[in-house]
Amino acid sequence: MSTHKVGPDTTVLADCLEVPGIGFIPVNAFVLHADQPVVVDTGLGLPDRDFLNTLGSVVDPADVRWIWLTHPDRDHTGGLFELLEAAPGARLVTTFMGAGIMSCERPLPMDRLYFLNPGQSLDVGDRTLHAFRPPLFDNPATVGFYDDRSHTCFSSDCFGGPLPSAETATGTDVAAVPAGDLRAAQRLWASVDSPWVQMVDPDRFLATVEPLRSMDPETILCTHLPPATGLTGQFLDTIAALPGIDAFVGPDQAALERMLADFEPGGPA
Repeated sequence: MSTHKVGPDTTVLADCLEVPGIGFIPVNAFVLHADQPVVVDTGLGLPDRDFLNTLGSVVDPADVRWIWLTHPDRDHTGGLFELLEAAPGARLVTTFMGAGIMSCERPLPMDRLYFLNPGQSLDVGDRTLHAFRPPLFDNPATVGFYDDRSHTCFSSDCFGGPLPSAETATGTDVAAVPAGDLRAAQRLWASVDSPWVQMVDPDRFLATVEPLRSMDPETILCTHLPPATGLTGQFLDTIAALPGIDAFVGPDQAALERMLADFEPGGPA
């Protein structure tokens, strides 16, 4: 993992995961340097990741007051339980459904939960975080938020996209990716991560996009994309055109066997 700042208020804890045939999927967590520091998601749970150590280079875990889990998928919860131990004063922001899902893996400290639904807000001292349901999501417990001080939208999985290299995936600015390539990556990601969008009524889907246009954030921070500043209109135009997109079809068993053969010594060059 690596770290970099986005403006004065936010640090990105950047990571990525290679998916053969797809590309490198960014996997970000964030620290919002509010009066009451907020950690947004907790990275991958793979054994070679050390989320807590990386976080400690940015903020003392003991100072963390809020852990905002945008949803309880494993690429968002990797360092969660270690962080709960290291940050005894922190409360975990999630939903009733999110807590239920996580409790299937390990009991949660119920007295440290803070249930927050879309449309509600959280005061973290020097700013208010406004919770909302992103237009695209792969988990029904998903809740992003808008920081009204830094004018930043934390969008969870919405707007993500696979990128061609680890360097690009963990980069400091997605503007380094050509606009056409970025649009194609975001459309691919939507077809993989939110396949239901191919079936939705376009008008009803657009009604979920319009609140973001009204929000008009200066910066969008997505779990699965480098930071984006000044690209809100472009991003919203991309997702507004998604209803009816072709569904993603992954490799079948024959393709898997070909991939495994490529990995074997003496396999195809």
